[in-house]
Amino acid sequence: MKALILVGGYGTRLRPLTFSCPKPCVEFANKPILEHQLAALVKVGVTDVVLAIAYQPEAMHELQSKLSAKYNINIICSQETTPLGTAGPIAAARHILQPNPDEKTYFFVLNSDVICDYPFQEMIDFHKAHGKQGTLVVTPVDDPSKYGVVVSSEQHEILSFVEKPKKFISNKINAGLYLFTSTVLDRIENKPTSIEREIFPIMAKDRELCSLTLKGFWMDIGQPKDFLAGLELYLNFLSTKSPESLIKGSKYLGDVLIDESAIIEDGCLIGPNVCIGPGVKIESGTRIASSVILAGSTIGAHSWIRGSIIGWRCRIGRWVRIEGLTVLGENVQVKDEVCFNEIIVLPHKEVKESEMVKGKILL
Repeated sequence: MKALILVGGYGTRLRPLTFSCPKPCVEFANKPILEHQLAALVKVGVTDVVLAIAYQPEAMHELQSKLSAKYNINIICSQETTPLGTAGPIAAARHILQPNPDEKTYFFVLNSDVICDYPFQEMIDFHKAHGKQGTLVVTPVDDPSKYGVVVSSEQHEILSFVEKPKKFISNKINAGLYLFTSTVLDRIENKPTSIEREIFPIMAKDRELCSLTLKGFWMDIGQPKDFLAGLELYLNFLSTKSPESLIKGSKYLGDVLIDESAIIEDGCLIGPNVCIGPGVKIESGTRIASSVILAGSTIGAHSWIRGSIIGWRCRIGRWVRIEGLTVLGENVQVKDEVCFNEIIVLPHKEVKESEMVKGKILL
């Protein structure tokens, strides 16, 4: 089988991290976001993956090479010179997704932001059983107004598909995971096209789209607050599926994931819901909760970090307090005794003074 992953966006919602690399390259739970999806695809027999790319192609090609070798899978980068939306890249990759026009095949299409317990084998079985052109995974949420909302029959046929409705229609939303029969390619032109707004509504009208309800957690991690919320869900998932991957001990509370190369000095208290990347050093007496510390960063002694993301190779001084969904870009230097509350700091910035005006961006 084959798959296409939509990775072409600029990742503006996850800035300042995406100033340094494309969103699929950002580490989530110490693996690039893209790798989580790729590893799950390999498990169900996918042999070829197309990455529809646009932003920072050099970084994507480097990741492509590493993951292709690691998972022994053929990964092809399809670079857009003009943005093609969420459907156009499928048509552009038709020669890969269906190399023989006379042969009916199946292929996955995924949004790269999605973290969940990917139900790929269940999707395959369900799709072949119902025989329609498309399977769309749905998941219930409390606030569906931010997403594409799906209304289905008792037989799982999708009756209507409305992108970001102003009025309540359903609490089941498009989860960004699709499986198609190759005949769907006849519906999609090689031009800028939205699969959510232009393709799915027509497929629903033609009764060629069925929904599969996801069991378990789901999160679109495309912005910082959802990135951290997704980490909490994912670590909780690991605590039951793979508890040995989480660290235990007197320094740690709840679910904590730490790379084996990280150094945690005495007197620290880490957790719950914390991920610490490779080469990180946490100096003595530091408290960290509900946060991500990316590779190569150092957190000075007696500091406090809560509900925040610390970018790559940052240097946080002693007695620093960072909280309230603060996000530091790459290589930020924070001097001793500085306090932040809900601040965005762009890459390569040196900060010498506290900033407590919520929402402020330090350029």
